[in-house]
Amino acid sequence: MIPGRQPFLHDAVIALHAPTQAWSRPDGAMTAPIDGLFHGDRRFIRGLRIEVGGEAPEAIAASGRGARAVGFDAVLRGVDDASPDPHIRLGRERTVGDGTLDEVVTVASVVDREVSAVLRLVVEPDFAPLQEVKSGHGKAAPWAAVCETQSGRVSAVVTSGDASFALVANAGEWSVEGGALVLEWPFTVRAGEKTVLRWSVRVSDPGLVVQAAPGSALWSADTAGVDARLARWVGTALDDLDALRLTFPEHPGDAFLAAGAPWFFTLFGRDSLWAARMMLPVDVGIAASTLRVLARLQGKADDAATEEEPGKVPHELRATVFRMPGEDITLPPLYYGTVDATPLWVCLLVDAWRAGMPREEVAALVPALRAALGWIAAAAAKDGFLSYFDRTGKGLSNQGWKDSGDSIQWRDGRLAKGPIALCEAQGYAHEAAAGAADLLEAFGEDGSPRLRSEAALWRDWAARLRERFNQRFWVETPEGRYPAIALDRDGNAVDTLTSNIGHLLGTGIVDAAAESAIAALLVGPSMSSGYGVRTMSDGAAGFWPLSYHGGAVWAHDSAIVAHGMARAGLHEQASIVVDGLLEAAEGFGFRMPELHAGFSRAERDRPVPYPAACRPQAWSATAAITCLQIARTES
Repeated sequence: MIPGRQPFLHDAVIALHAPTQAWSRPDGAMTAPIDGLFHGDRRFIRGLRIEVGGEAPEAIAASGRGARAVGFDAVLRGVDDASPDPHIRLGRERTVGDGTLDEVVTVASVVDREVSAVLRLVVEPDFAPLQEVKSGHGKAAPWAAVCETQSGRVSAVVTSGDASFALVANAGEWSVEGGALVLEWPFTVRAGEKTVLRWSVRVSDPGLVVQAAPGSALWSADTAGVDARLARWVGTALDDLDALRLTFPEHPGDAFLAAGAPWFFTLFGRDSLWAARMMLPVDVGIAASTLRVLARLQGKADDAATEEEPGKVPHELRATVFRMPGEDITLPPLYYGTVDATPLWVCLLVDAWRAGMPREEVAALVPALRAALGWIAAAAAKDGFLSYFDRTGKGLSNQGWKDSGDSIQWRDGRLAKGPIALCEAQGYAHEAAAGAADLLEAFGEDGSPRLRSEAALWRDWAARLRERFNQRFWVETPEGRYPAIALDRDGNAVDTLTSNIGHLLGTGIVDAAAESAIAALLVGPSMSSGYGVRTMSDGAAGFWPLSYHGGAVWAHDSAIVAHGMARAGLHEQASIVVDGLLEAAEGFGFRMPELHAGFSRAERDRPVPYPAACRPQAWSATAAITCLQIARTES
């Protein structure tokens, strides 16, 4: 790989159990820039390959066994007989657990003679930080190994600083060769028989701040009578989501969903909140625990270095400072650079309360609710809208869900200058304030006049925000009349037609006629790809189908749009978006990536991958639940 190029992911095979993940080629080898065994924010192993008789096995197929396991099938023609049919097969069953990788290697033969050969398993240690792997600058850290054989058990322990991993096998012998650990296993297999090698990896990283959630979530959803594609997508999604569950060591009972593999195996405020919100039809519990996790991290002070402010919900948490080489981005371990996580926290609490979250659990979060509302009011106090600006010069220049540097641009392609007030952030804030008013009023019925008076104030605040929004955000272009994606630093309405406006649907910030007009644009030819809603209209100068936030399609974004359409009573339009997502899900084997290219269905008969897209990703997986909810409502 050329240094400085982010690894592509679209053709890789993954098995995961957060915070551990194993990426490989379809033959099971780890040879590409993304490949390896990761745990938390570190890649422990960068290379893995098998040779038999001096040759690599010839791959036939890789078969998923759910989120945590994958099987690989290959043939060994180098030690086979001369017949046209392959008679010696090598199978690998790989299973990833919390800090573990276990593999069963089976050699089976029907050759009419005894076959003897040497299998070499080559493991290349790494210990590179995750961000260096992502940037394409990853280099193996210095390491040392100790190999031993004891009571028929062969092992090797590899250390680098305070991190380590242990290799164990049931046969053969480990040794160090150059920059790798090598297991040599002489084997003999008779006709009609098989022989088995079992080997494993156990990793240790004392600096890790997250851990796997205990047990299994046992999630299920009723898919009887729905489109068979939707049923398969939901099944795959729930399995992936179970494997993405994490907790913090000090509160192991409160699980949340890691944002996604491979780069975001940790807590992300916005991602975890949206994922929990879309999971509400399946499980209120993951919403309740996510709310508690984030409430404990809610801002207490004003700190420009971390973007912390009183009442603010954080953006992400990592074990150490997160540096992105080549991008001039340096984020502190606990980073608060997000404009939307705080109102989304409020929206989730309100939705979870309405969905049946136990009253005592909701009551315990009312102080955090009031603090979050306080942040919303303070953030909007200057000019009436929630806006953001990177105070550090080293953080994220854009702090909404479209957080790439070029995501907020004018229709002619110019980048908007901050501070930026995103349209959807105002929609979330309106929904948060109105919903919080209902919650505070309900909890004030026990005789608390303070809560009832606060409810009235927030209902009035929401109404005034709605009025300001409709005065300032609407634009008229050749594509129609619609809300701007944002207001720029001068208060000008940035006029690009984007999917952001779909997040306004159902929030109450625009009226029914406006919702209908917005929905019509989003299912129109410039925005609807047939595989979901594009992030940007193909009529904008900056549109590009492979642009991260400027033309590609994100599953969660389209699902939010469809859900808003359904909430607004626009069922036909919601069904169009869901149908597009089902086409995409089928094209990706029902494990939806983070995003895919914005080519239309007329241009491509299957969805085109965005090659650097994460998968599985929590909110892409929970999009399946939202689509199921819409399908159930429509039926």
